[in-house]
Parts: sequence; structure tokens; C-alpha cells
Amino acid sequence: MNLSAEIRNTALFSCGAALLAFGVVLFLAPNRIATGGTAGIAILLNYLLAVPIGVLMLAVNLPLLALGWRMLGRAFALRSVVAIFLCSFFVDLFREYLQLAAVSHNTLLATVYGGIAIGVGVGLMLRGNASAGGTTIIARLVAAKANFKAGQVILFCDFLIIFSAGIVFHDIERALWSLISIYVTAKCIDMILTGALSEKVVHITSHQVELLGRKIVDQLGPYGTIVTGTGLAEGEHKTMIFVTVEARRITVLRDIIRNHDPEAFMVVMDAAEMLGRGHGARP
Repeated sequence: MNLSAEIRNTALFSCGAALLAFGVVLFLAPNRIATGGTAGIAILLNYLLAVPIGVLMLAVNLPLLALGWRMLGRAFALRSVVAIFLCSFFVDLFREYLQLAAVSHNTLLATVYGGIAIGVGVGLMLRGNASAGGTTIIARLVAAKANFKAGQVILFCDFLIIFSAGIVFHDIERALWSLISIYVTAKCIDMILTGALSEKVVHITSHQVELLGRKIVDQLGPYGTIVTGTGLAEGEHKTMIFVTVEARRITVLRDIIRNHDPEAFMVVMDAAEMLGRGHGARP
């Protein structure tokens, strides 16, 4: 076992658990807004049963974790147990003992900032090789036994939580706000896991590849690849430049193409993940 790696993992999922708890206690629960996963289920049950949210999170998570123990792997499962206990501890510490008040009772602010806090928290927990449990474990179990993808199962579970929020709170608008919260959470998780890259992936098809290549090297740097292939039309020869460019320098690349080969075809896409050449590894 790599001790320094485990210390890093523990620090990440501990910070993530605290952030998740802040999102629940300071924003979502006081405003009756649900979120996805175990936290959302616990918020709904707390409204119905008046049982502390942290206790409810444990009651929902631990049986699921026991069912998925073998599938998760021993090290990941152990970290997840600790992370789940920390989440529950922090939620009840902040809400029941410290009795922290809601930061805002504005529904929009609570929805957005609650979603951000939970998304960053869950993202940090995943970066720390742990899980907050809940629908992730359900998804893995169902996907292993049935012909469904894990993402489809998570989406269905979140839909049930949103639907239940409308019924439990007797307010369809609360369900709609919960949907926004889940969306914000998902976006923040993606940002934490893949990073907020500013690079763009560009494909350029041109009959002036050598000329464009020289101009790109002179003005943007030497990193790029020339790819040759065959077009869909029979016997059509194609040559393409593949290059990554910082978003703020796309205009420079566009000017190069416009000035030296106006007939070139350029496609620009977002880079979700980059490794090597100075870019740190992102899981």
C-alpha cells in the first residue's frame, strides 16, 4: 500500500464529505430541494419521518454497500465506508448539533450553490477513490444483472427522486428545482473529474496541408499530426491536420486558414481530457 497515496485519498474524500454536507445543510434541506443519490433520498425521508438526515443516509447506504462489497473491490469499498460515515457525521454535526442556519432562502441561489457544493464534494470523493454510495452502487448491481447501462440506472433513480420530491413536498416546482440541482451537481462532478480544460481539438481537411502546417508551427507551436486517408467518394485522397489549441488562440488558427486556404474544412471540439506534454493526469 502506498502510504502517501492513501493520505491523499483520505484528504480528498474527507474534504468532499464536508462539502457535500455543507450543500445539504446550508442550501438544499432548509429549502426543501432534493438532489440525486442518497442525499436526496435522505432529504425526502427527513421531511416525512423527522429523523436526522445523516442517520437516514447511513440507513440507506450501508445495506447497499454490503450488497455491492465484492463488486466494488476491498480497498475502494473500505474507503467508501469511511467516506459514507464522514458524510453522515458532518451532516448531523452541522444540522443537529451546530444547528447551522441556511445561507439563503432564495430558491434559485439555494439550488445552484447547493448543487455546486454537492457536485464538488462528490467529485473530490471520486478523485479520492471512494464513493458516496447510493445510486452508484444500485447502478452497478443492476447493470451486472440486467441489460442496462449504469448511467441509465442512475438517470432512472434520479428521476424517481425528482418525482418523489413533487409528491412529498406537495409542490411540483420543488421537483423542478431539484432537477436543476441534479444538473448542476452532474456538471460540477464532470469538471472535477476531467478538469476545466481550455484546449480545443481541431481537425482541418485541406489541399494545402504542408503550408498550413508550417504556419501553425510558426504561430501556435509544433504540436500536431498530419493524417492521410480516403474520402467516402471512391478514390478520393484526403489529408487532415489534427491539432490541439488553447481556446483563446482559436482565432489565430482561424486566421491562418482563412488567409492561406479559404477552401479548407475545420471542425472544433472541446477536449475533455489531456495527458502528456505538460498536462497532468486526470482520472
